Amino acid sequence: MENSHIASIKARFGIIGNSSALLHAISIAEQVASTDMTVLITGESGSGKESFSKIIHALSKRKHGQFIAVNCGAIPEGTIDSELFGHEKGSFTGAIEARKGYFEVTDGGTIFLDEIAEMPLGTQARLLRVLENGEFYRVGSSKVQKSNARVVAATNLNLQDAIEKGKFREDLYYRLCTVPIYVPPLRERGSDIELLFRKFTTDFSELHRVKPVSLTNEAKILLEKQRFPGNIRQLKNLAEQISVLELGDRILDEEKLNEYLLFNEPKIKSTLIKGENFQGSEGMNEREILYKILFDLKRDVTELKKILLQVIESGNSNAYDIINENSDLFADINYSPNPSIKAISQKVNVDKNGLENSISIEPNKTIHVVEESNFEEIISPSQDVTLSLEKQEKEIIIRALKKNRNKRKHAARDLGISERTLYRKIKQYDLEDLA
Repeated sequence: MENSHIASIKARFGIIGNSSALLHAISIAEQVASTDMTVLITGESGSGKESFSKIIHALSKRKHGQFIAVNCGAIPEGTIDSELFGHEKGSFTGAIEARKGYFEVTDGGTIFLDEIAEMPLGTQARLLRVLENGEFYRVGSSKVQKSNARVVAATNLNLQDAIEKGKFREDLYYRLCTVPIYVPPLRERGSDIELLFRKFTTDFSELHRVKPVSLTNEAKILLEKQRFPGNIRQLKNLAEQISVLELGDRILDEEKLNEYLLFNEPKIKSTLIKGENFQGSEGMNEREILYKILFDLKRDVTELKKILLQVIESGNSNAYDIINENSDLFADINYSPNPSIKAISQKVNVDKNGLENSISIEPNKTIHVVEESNFEEIISPSQDVTLSLEKQEKEIIIRALKKNRNKRKHAARDLGISERTLYRKIKQYDLEDLA
C-alpha cells in the first residue's frame, strides 16, 4: 500500500509506477537515507538504479553537499585511481599539476559508483580502505588524505558470481552491501509498463505538438507481456519510435503494435543474447556475442579441416574412429556407427602413383578432391571473414567518432557499447589520433 511519503518521493523524482517491488525499493531508500550506511543497489541495466542514489542523497543530511555519479565501467583502468583519489604533479605522464579526486570533492557529500563490478581489483583494495577508515592516498603521494564521502554503489551483475571468478573482492562486497536495494526489471512491474509508455508518448506529443499515441486494451495486454531486456530505456525508445512513425488516428491495436515489437526484436536469437548457457558470454553485449560466435565457428572449421585432411592422408585409416575421437566437434550432429559407412571409410586409399587428385573408394566410384593448398582456400574463408569483420568494425567506430565530434561517451552510446569497451577498440585499431 502506497503511503503519502512514497507518493511525494515519486512525484519529486519523477518515478512512474505502482508495483509492490518498486514501492518496496523506494521505501528502503527513504529509510536508509537518514543514515550514513553504505548502500548497494542491484538491478538490470536501464531499470533506473541511479534515480535511487539521488533519492538517498536528497533525503539525507548530506543533501547540501556534493553529489557525483561515477560510471566505473567507462573509466580506463589506467586512470580510474587518479579519477577517484586524485594525483600529485608529475606522478605519471601528463600529470602537469596536482588534482583532487572524486572522494576529496565529495567530502561531506555522496559519491555514486555505478557499474562497481567493472572496477579493477587494485582500485577495489583502495576503495575498501576508504570505506573502513575514510583514508586514501593520492596517486604518487605518501600523504594520507581523509574523506567523509558516503558511498552508494550499483551493479547489474551478480557480484557473488564475480567473487567466485576472482573478479571482485569478497570483503569489499560485504562492506558495500550493508543495505541492499533491489530495483525490479520492467517485466516484473506489470501495469507499470503501460503507465510508462503513456508517459513517454505524452511527453513526446507535448514536446512536438502532435496528437499522442494510444493503445487498445488488447495492445496494452500485449505490451505488458514483453520481456524488455533493455528495460525503461528500451520502452522509451519504442514509445518515441511509434510516436514518430505512426500516422492516421494514432490508435494502435494489437496487430499494429506487434509489427513494431517484431521490428525492434534483436537480430540474434534471444537464447544467445541472454548468454545464460553460452560459455564465456556473461556481461557481453549483442555485438560481442556475435563476434565470439564467428571466432568459435572459425576455430571449429579449422579443426574439421585438419580432421578431413588427416582422413585423406592416412590411406587405410578408419574415418569413423577419427570422428569418434573428436566427438566434441560433432556433438550437435546425430550420427551412429553405421557398419557400411565404417566399411567404406576403411576402403579409402590415396593413389601413391601421383594421382593425388582422386580417392578410390569402390570400383567405378571415384571422389575427386582438390589439392591441400586449394582445399585451404575453398573450405576455410574464415580468415577473410575475420578481416572483413574487423575492417567493418573499424569503419563503424570511425564513423561514430566523427559523427559525435570525437566525444567517446556519445560515440559509445551510439554504438551500444560501454565507453571502456570503445577505449579498448580505439587502442586495438590504433585510432588514438582520431579520438
